[in-house]
Amino acid sequence: MDDGSELMGASPTRVSVVVPTRDRPGLLREALASIRALDGPDLALEILVCDNGRSQLVRDIAQELGARYLPVERPGAAAARNAGIRAATGAYLAFLDDDDLWLPAHLRPQLALLAARPDLDAAIGQVLLTDDRRVPTTGPWPVDYPDDGDLFAAFLREYPQIGATVARMRVRETIGLLDEMLFGDEDWDWHLRLARRHRIGVVPVVGVLFRQRPPGTSDDSQWERLGDMSKVYFRHLMHSGRRGLSLPSALRTYRRHRWMYYDYFVQSAAAHLAAGDRDAAWRSVRRALVASPLHAARDVLRPGVPRDVMRSLLGTGKCDRSPSPG
Repeated sequence: MDDGSELMGASPTRVSVVVPTRDRPGLLREALASIRALDGPDLALEILVCDNGRSQLVRDIAQELGARYLPVERPGAAAARNAGIRAATGAYLAFLDDDDLWLPAHLRPQLALLAARPDLDAAIGQVLLTDDRRVPTTGPWPVDYPDDGDLFAAFLREYPQIGATVARMRVRETIGLLDEMLFGDEDWDWHLRLARRHRIGVVPVVGVLFRQRPPGTSDDSQWERLGDMSKVYFRHLMHSGRRGLSLPSALRTYRRHRWMYYDYFVQSAAAHLAAGDRDAAWRSVRRALVASPLHAARDVLRPGVPRDVMRSLLGTGKCDRSPSPG
């Protein structure tokens, strides 16, 4: 196997692309097609479809689009990605979730940067968040990562998107696999380990459409992820002081991460109310309170969705607000 030291253009660069999936053949087809759209004489793309499900259609789609199909017995995205990482034979490692898309500008800028900068072992590009219909809901991010290769503090503050990351295959030996004991944020944990051990470059090019689910459609998974977020954060917090992040700043960052879950459950409660499901709305409100009681206490006293939701549930008002995109 090539160690990733070849120069771009000398021969086709072999990139292993790990695609975890489970019973979403329609989305998978779109994701694989977006990878295949980058094919060219300078690239040899090894696509590894790592399947937690049992759909024959998923296997057929993988074969149709020239991907290697890997059944994965253990459930979870971490186990699926790990199966692909173990099987990869490329010089570089990349990822794409089955509900996201690569854009034509992805991959080559990261590879060019890594070819020019042997001191870097990974490169990350920009993404656009979209709704479930692929309509962008944000501008490109990240926009303010440092260019010195030390991205640990930046990754602790803001979740990197794994679909935007390209790494030299040698990181498989230095930082290992994803933690299969985590239900969620296992990719964040992997990125933080990557940033602790390696220098990472930044490419200011949008290469990924990162699809978000509507509020109220992934409540249980978000609830499980909340606990894993805390595990990952405090697992890496001890390293923050040596990487330019003060303890007060680190704690403010943690509060912001909890606010993100709080905000999801508030928007979920509003969506459930709009659908007439008061029981589900109350469950989301309880989860919002657990996610961030400080934000709940603040928001219930001022105009906005949280106060509207509570007034509606208590029968003292009507929640007329539409939930914001997830």
